[in-house]
Amino acid sequence: MLRAGALAATGALAGPFLNLGRCLLGAAQTPEVSVRAVDVVRGTTVVDMLGLLTLDWPKLARWQARPEEFQEPDFRLLESTGVRILHPAVETGAADPHLAARRWTAGWNRLLGASACHLARVATINDLLLVRGRGHIGVVIGFQNSDHFRAMADVEAFFRAGQRVSQLTYNAHNRLGSGCYEPHDRGLTRFGAEVVTEMNRVGMAIDLSHCGERTSLDAIALSRQPALITHSNSRALVPAQPRCKSDTVIRAAAAKGGVMGITAVRAFVGRGTPTLSDLLDHFDHVARLVGVEHVGLGSDVDVTAVDPATGRIRPFYDIRGLDPAARVFQIADGLLRRGYGPRDVELMLGGNFLRALAGIWPADSWSLVPEREARRDPFCAAPAPASPPRGRPP
Repeated sequence: MLRAGALAATGALAGPFLNLGRCLLGAAQTPEVSVRAVDVVRGTTVVDMLGLLTLDWPKLARWQARPEEFQEPDFRLLESTGVRILHPAVETGAADPHLAARRWTAGWNRLLGASACHLARVATINDLLLVRGRGHIGVVIGFQNSDHFRAMADVEAFFRAGQRVSQLTYNAHNRLGSGCYEPHDRGLTRFGAEVVTEMNRVGMAIDLSHCGERTSLDAIALSRQPALITHSNSRALVPAQPRCKSDTVIRAAAAKGGVMGITAVRAFVGRGTPTLSDLLDHFDHVARLVGVEHVGLGSDVDVTAVDPATGRIRPFYDIRGLDPAARVFQIADGLLRRGYGPRDVELMLGGNFLRALAGIWPADSWSLVPEREARRDPFCAAPAPASPPRGRPP
């Protein structure tokens, strides 16, 4: 009873919650999970390597243009998911990718630079280690396409502006290589190989989530650093889905220290009406294939996945038995029920991506983070317990 009371006091739980070691998250309609799962999530720096602050792009544009509009309730809603570090990358879909990427990066720099009470830029190894203790939600700036790199100099320029992750291609072909929906994957181009080499040099993480098979394997083979798959699922479980990764790619990435984040996107989880159990099967498959040390979370979802126009979960994220707002707790609970130990679950929820990023980003990583962004302003609220880019669908 004392332990349950302490959890309720932190905001982790509310309402009637104890039931033989299980509890309800928030209101009575929210899912029931084990107290053990809550303990694991609350004790972990959860990293969602494709986690979004919001899918409401006009709202995000307002936050970036006028950071004061990002308020305490917005922060508390983000915090309630259990995620401590987000990588809200998009493919801008713009006619001028370079200009759009500059504007997107500037928008994030504006928001992060003025939100010291709530949000923190995650751009250095120190940021990875300290963001949770400072009571912030950390944000890693990245893109789901590298077509904004017009020349080698752009890689370092965007790194200095704050970008830390770049997906080589989106779904189609670009100057670097082929996307997963290209009928003929021609592999990494000469320019793509040069970009991979330059990303290694400056310490920018390579993301292969939307890349085609051959392009993915070429990049993994060339890169001196681990290549990440921030948000994908296993093609062995969903054979007809090109956005999912083959066992060959998963093995190749893991052999060089890479980590694969599992998504909660309906079409990539299973056919028909996929379930929470189907989602957990993807964590299971990758863990059994290459080890728990190479599995992560890349949900591809915002806080609630609710469409503000309808008030309902967007069909893209409608997985039976999964509440997107409680996804981290439900995933942790499901993995524990399947026999994974707390340490294994901690690795999958964040530890593996933290390790990989720490190995990719240089120890003396140049950062534009001013001191006022590095800690909470003493006048902030009490710390938490323990035309814009048109972002496209995942």
